[in-house]
Amino acid sequence: MKSRLFIHSSKKSLHALDGAYASLLRGRSNDFEDLREYEHGDEVRDIDWRATARLNTPMVKRTRANRMHTVLFVVDTGRGMAALAADERPKRELAVLAVGALGMLALRHDDDFSVVLGDAERVRRLPRKRSEGALEHALRAIDASCRPESPASDREALLDFVSRTINRRMIVVVVADEAPVTERTERLLRRLRTQHDLLWITLRDAEPVLAEAGVADAPGRRDVDSGWTVPDFLHGDADVVREVADQARDEESRRDALLSALEVSHAEIRSQDEAVPELLRMLNRRAHVGA
Repeated sequence: MKSRLFIHSSKKSLHALDGAYASLLRGRSNDFEDLREYEHGDEVRDIDWRATARLNTPMVKRTRANRMHTVLFVVDTGRGMAALAADERPKRELAVLAVGALGMLALRHDDDFSVVLGDAERVRRLPRKRSEGALEHALRAIDASCRPESPASDREALLDFVSRTINRRMIVVVVADEAPVTERTERLLRRLRTQHDLLWITLRDAEPVLAEAGVADAPGRRDVDSGWTVPDFLHGDADVVREVADQARDEESRRDALLSALEVSHAEIRSQDEAVPELLRMLNRRAHVGA
């Protein structure tokens, strides 16, 4: 099925992300579990030099944590996620890919995961689980909820729900579109930052105005909230394209400045191909720089 394809794709990417994810965690014990080959992002101090010499390839010791972690995915599933991403594919596919990849990492590390998803009319939390079947169910729920006929997106309602109802400290991964941050967004982020380990993933929208007019096979541009269609004569207008790009850049700078000031690790994903590299960069920055 479609969502299972995302899990399959995520599995292929786990080798690159695995070490960075392990470095993200806290509270590891010294109880030996097993050995595996060194992967990008692993700590040098975890290398087992005797095993490395014996097998002639870098090997890393894995230890079993005394305390398992819970990764809470907070996913905007309003109709804003039914729009196109920057790679001209549905933005919900990027959301499913990001949650699928990080969810599989959590399972590999024996961590629980849970999902909060919703829109302006309803926010719900899926039970905490630790199985591929449960992850598959969660990805299906995300995919099915992001439709043009869905209620409007409400990112702040999701953040408020987590702040009010989730008392146990978790690794919280917010997956949202590039809507401008507001004063309420900032207040909620400041509160959540003290309650949880917070990461933020922004899914980039397709350009509303094309740089070139008359592009063959270019999909139409229609706002999913208002239904307003971008007139054809605006495509290729250099002044309009520049103004739209400047506005998007300003909003991106404000968002990134706020997240950096709050020490919230963040990534912006534009396409399926960029997803894993961007997630890897985010995890590495958090693990090694604390950004």
